[in-house]
Amino acid sequence: MSIIHRQWSILARVSVAALLLAGSYGCTLAKVDVNVVSERTSLENQVLGTYNALSEDVLLVASVRGVSPTGKVETPPKHSPEQQEAAQALENIAFHADDVEALKRLGWVGENLEGTLTSFSREVPEKAPADLKAFAGRFGEGEFRQVVNEVNRSREILMLRVVQTNENFTAKDLPAIRKVFARVNRQNSAPGTKVQEDDGKWVTR
Repeated sequence: MSIIHRQWSILARVSVAALLLAGSYGCTLAKVDVNVVSERTSLENQVLGTYNALSEDVLLVASVRGVSPTGKVETPPKHSPEQQEAAQALENIAFHADDVEALKRLGWVGENLEGTLTSFSREVPEKAPADLKAFAGRFGEGEFRQVVNEVNRSREILMLRVVQTNENFTAKDLPAIRKVFARVNRQNSAPGTKVQEDDGKWVTR
């Protein structure tokens, strides 16, 4: 959404209809901002390029029957379970994007070195803006765990999908791919949010 124009974790809320609308304008769900990562390595370019291609799969999987220029009703092609799973993962990340952003601003979650979210104590900062305090007040423990778990599971699916759809990758490349995801997530995190540095230490941007 690339896994990334202010995303992976910062995707706007979208639905299948929104995805189709984006497709009609030639957009991809997760287009990588070329300015996000400077001096990218060959591996990073491959990972991000493969991830961007997944958004095209989402548009295809989400497509409904269309009508050809001749007026014939066309049935969309069948998609593999893996494509369907990846599409659902992208939609889950998009659906929870606003909540994840708020959780990061509260300091309840941070971006770790594995490309996923790490949970922290659910304390409301004294200087938190009124909108965040209101959000924290209605966001219970159960919902918090559900959102974090769903987003992390979706990220895992997408990282694995990158391996599956790029002939240059094998399962042995997954740790390196995680690092690429983690780096982009870290760079896209807003100031004041928690991120894990390469040495394992947690800092606030």
